[in-house]
Amino acid sequence: MVPSFDIEKLSLLLKDFHKITKIRITVFDTEMNELVAYPRRLPPICQLIRTKKEGFEACMRCDRRACEAAKKQQEMRVYRCHAGLTEVVAPLFSHSIHIGYLLIGNIMEYPDSDAACRAVAKCCKKLSLPDSELDAACRERPLFTRDYVLSASRIFQAVSYYVLYDRLVSLPNEDLAATLDDYIETHISEPLTARSICQSLGIGKSQLYKISESLYGSGIAKHIRFIRIEKAKRLFAESPALTTAKVAALCGFSDYNYFITAFTRETGVTPGEFRKRF
Repeated sequence: MVPSFDIEKLSLLLKDFHKITKIRITVFDTEMNELVAYPRRLPPICQLIRTKKEGFEACMRCDRRACEAAKKQQEMRVYRCHAGLTEVVAPLFSHSIHIGYLLIGNIMEYPDSDAACRAVAKCCKKLSLPDSELDAACRERPLFTRDYVLSASRIFQAVSYYVLYDRLVSLPNEDLAATLDDYIETHISEPLTARSICQSLGIGKSQLYKISESLYGSGIAKHIRFIRIEKAKRLFAESPALTTAKVAALCGFSDYNYFITAFTRETGVTPGEFRKRF
């Protein structure tokens, strides 16, 4: 599914964030293409670094590495970029689908301008940038404390939630996707088939399969099995008094032996071995 971005509303939201924090904020799509930012132009320090091919490539690698880590962990990530500036990235997910990133950056988090200039110069030594230009670009940036950055990060995270809540980024069939998620979670202990789901939601099988592939990256049967195994893992960890047979039944497995096979295949250990770990 290709997400749709409301650029006009996003621009206003980003402008408000910058007005409050004085920190540049950007929205990227899943391929790290910049969609909208405020302010639009990068600060002089970043423009200077990117005049060098090596600097530009280092910026791209640094952003991509941080975004991939945040996506994998599905949480906000605070980090220092290759040039010594502080940045924060938050992945955007809608119904388990990754749809983009929010990033704030170009932050000088140092006690004073001299310390900032020394740190940045050390990080950018290999780029052979003119000392006077680099020094001037560093001193142009406002300085922020760690407490300020963390406070801005919390506001930033709230912004990422609002982007999804107010549908500034949306997916085709988003309401149907949410309904499907809720239906599976609610009926996970019951027999679930493509036919029963289609009848309950009033959709065709081809539409169900298409949504499942887009949402979960797999067929609906495989996703249901995955959800059941995840529930079994939680029950084993949180309710040790439950027998394995009872856990299997609560997770919608009518065949005990199949549950053992499916659990072992999915986790790499038997239910008994999994229990011992907890």
